[in-house]
Amino acid sequence: MSRIHLLSSRLANQIAAGEVVERPASVAKEVLENSLDAGATRVDIDVEGGGSKLIRIRDNGVGIPAEDLPLALARHATSKINSLEDLERVASLGFRGEALASIGSVSRLTLTSNVADQGSAGSSAACAGRDMEVEVRPAPHPRGTTVEVRDLFFNTPARRKFLRTEKTEFGHLEEVVKRLALSRFDVTFQLRHNGRVIHDLRAAASEAERARRVAAVCGPAFMEQAIAVAADIPPLRLAGWVGLPTFSRSQADLQYFFVNGRIIRDRLIAHAVRQAYRDVLYHGRHPAFVLYLELDPAQVDVNVHPTKHEVRFRDGRSVHNFLYSSLHRALAEVRPGDASAAPALATADGMAVDTRTGEIHDQGALAWGAAQSAPAAGPPAHTVRAPGPGQVAGQLRDYGRLHGLPQQEAPEEVPPLGYALAQLKGVYILAENAAGLVLVDMHAAHERITYERLKAARQEAGLLRGQPLLVPRPVAVSSREVQVAEQHAALFEGLGMVVETAGEEALVIRQVPVLLRDADVEQLLRDVLADLIEYGSSERIEAHMDELLSTMACHGSVRANRRLSVPEMNALLRDMEETERSGQCNHGRPTWTQLSLDELDKLFLRGR
Repeated sequence: MSRIHLLSSRLANQIAAGEVVERPASVAKEVLENSLDAGATRVDIDVEGGGSKLIRIRDNGVGIPAEDLPLALARHATSKINSLEDLERVASLGFRGEALASIGSVSRLTLTSNVADQGSAGSSAACAGRDMEVEVRPAPHPRGTTVEVRDLFFNTPARRKFLRTEKTEFGHLEEVVKRLALSRFDVTFQLRHNGRVIHDLRAAASEAERARRVAAVCGPAFMEQAIAVAADIPPLRLAGWVGLPTFSRSQADLQYFFVNGRIIRDRLIAHAVRQAYRDVLYHGRHPAFVLYLELDPAQVDVNVHPTKHEVRFRDGRSVHNFLYSSLHRALAEVRPGDASAAPALATADGMAVDTRTGEIHDQGALAWGAAQSAPAAGPPAHTVRAPGPGQVAGQLRDYGRLHGLPQQEAPEEVPPLGYALAQLKGVYILAENAAGLVLVDMHAAHERITYERLKAARQEAGLLRGQPLLVPRPVAVSSREVQVAEQHAALFEGLGMVVETAGEEALVIRQVPVLLRDADVEQLLRDVLADLIEYGSSERIEAHMDELLSTMACHGSVRANRRLSVPEMNALLRDMEETERSGQCNHGRPTWTQLSLDELDKLFLRGR
């Protein structure tokens, strides 16, 4: 091993570049953050060759004085912090003071700027991957700064070999622009690739304009299937949008979380969001969201990673609890009848969920088939209007008389899920509301209703009220299950059950929860014992209590192939309208869907 020695400035810069400059997108991120910190209200990004040939970023910020240009290209030089106290309350995006120096060490970099409000006088400085005296020259430029980065990694061919295709690299760079566009609605962003405009996002002042920008970045389907979130418990404030559970993704690629305007990916935040969606999201799927958390900068450390994608909260538990409770409540308050409550027939990435089996299918072939069978578009033969509430109520009365159903006085205001018409195959309820046809999976819907009642009863009383069985029910089990039942006797009591040992391989059930008095008590006991064996210690069981209650709720719900009367079906619909999270069953599958009159007409090619 050689003697200890100082690294050359050039090598030190290139090592720093390895931490900061991973690919063209990394360059764009660092320079764009500097533009935003400089107070820019407009940023133009020109890219060639996915960013490896050229990245030119021009802003109308405050600019850099000519005498400061050499410093801007030096390591550990910044205008954003002066002391340790500043570092503990970082309010800017970039502050390490080594981005431009690192970028310049692996590219041909030109920095042009002007601080004057009027005139085109400016100055320019350049470096090209080697130690050199930076010479400042006059260069015409309006107020603001332009950073031009050419031939990225031209002097580090090993690094250049790790770059992907032009399309892939540009995709990463475009994602950087999208994230910053979502973080700063007050700034206009224009992105061009190889001379073609990809994004032209104008500054958004009003709520409607912000929603349009989110739709432009995340897709209009997201905004159509999202609910607004607003929670303010000082010193924490949360705002933004979360997708409905039915608008799910196969991967976590539509998740944007900002802390004080900085996009981050944090395990604590990811866990809080995942917990909020826990019993409404189908397993293996991921939620979509755009969320903004604001708090005192002194309460968050953004200096824990070179790329500043990770943060450390001073009081992580409070942040986690605030996020979980805010999102949990927002999702719970969605009821049938809300503008965005109707579950989509397809998920966010074009996959359909089978409401009975939970299987996910690709809808592409179905959509293609429908397109092939549809005739050429032409002027509509007639205009279809959705019936008003009075018409629907009258139609329902006529239907009841025709089929000899009990007559009920239907109000003029039709409920969100309408009135039951019939039951299909003992599985689905068909109902009519003001918009058209409602289809309900009766078991899934009742399972959610029972689950929420069990949770509410346990939360209010600390335990579930039980009802003794007139005839105790003996159950043959294994010796292991007998031991588990004895070990968790107090837990069973809290669940409203009394289970006693009747032998080495026998138990007897003497009491069941009131809400589950009609359930298959033997199978209920076996499933609860299975959950207790899986979760292990009582501490873990307490943490998984909702899953345990979900198992119990499944047994207390109406089963498939059970015939319901029209009043029973209507009672179920009314319960759904009053129950939190009733759009999904306990396993995340949708409980109901809506087919509008227009959609029904399309199925039968009416009006073509």
